[in-house]
Amino acid sequence: MHKLFEIEAPEVASGIVEIKMIVREAGSRSKVAVISNDEHIDPIGSLVGQRGVRVSTITSELGGEKIDIIEWSEEPQKFIEDALSPAKTLGIELDDEEQVATVNVAEDQLSLAIGKGGQNVRLAAKLTGWKIDIKGVGGKKEDEEANEADSKEKATEDTKETDENTQEEALTEETPEVVEEKTTEEETPVEKKEVEEEKKEEN
Repeated sequence: MHKLFEIEAPEVASGIVEIKMIVREAGSRSKVAVISNDEHIDPIGSLVGQRGVRVSTITSELGGEKIDIIEWSEEPQKFIEDALSPAKTLGIELDDEEQVATVNVAEDQLSLAIGKGGQNVRLAAKLTGWKIDIKGVGGKKEDEEANEADSKEKATEDTKETDENTQEEALTEETPEVVEEKTTEEETPVEKKEVEEEKKEEN
């Protein structure tokens, strides 16, 4: 793979960009750590190429092997974080004596950090030289927020239903009064006619 990058990337062939380490599971996936000896040259961009053409060519040569290119760092936390790419980390705790890194990730990043069959975390561990322990965090808090939102929504629906019931009861109570008033209005002309007939008889 190193030779292929030398062919595709002039920066590698000239030594401006240095490939520090390559770990592979041939035919499946690999991780490549690179560093630039010129601050004006992007080491990752040099290997990826414009629109990914360089790395795509090498991927094709290797039968579709997926290649993750990351920047080498002497800072363990940053290097481990980048090595677990494309997963995003929330925090890393290092045990220097045991050479163990405990990495916290969001629940939705957990499977991505571990990778299919543990491949992503396994390659990251080989690349960095650290034993990596992935832990998912934040699930409990998210559940509590979701439950709180559901409770608020239910309370709103209950209030709305109560208001609708109150309006229906009010309309039901008003109905007899309307009928009574209507009946009274209908009887008034009849009474007037009877009075007129009585006057005629008297005359």
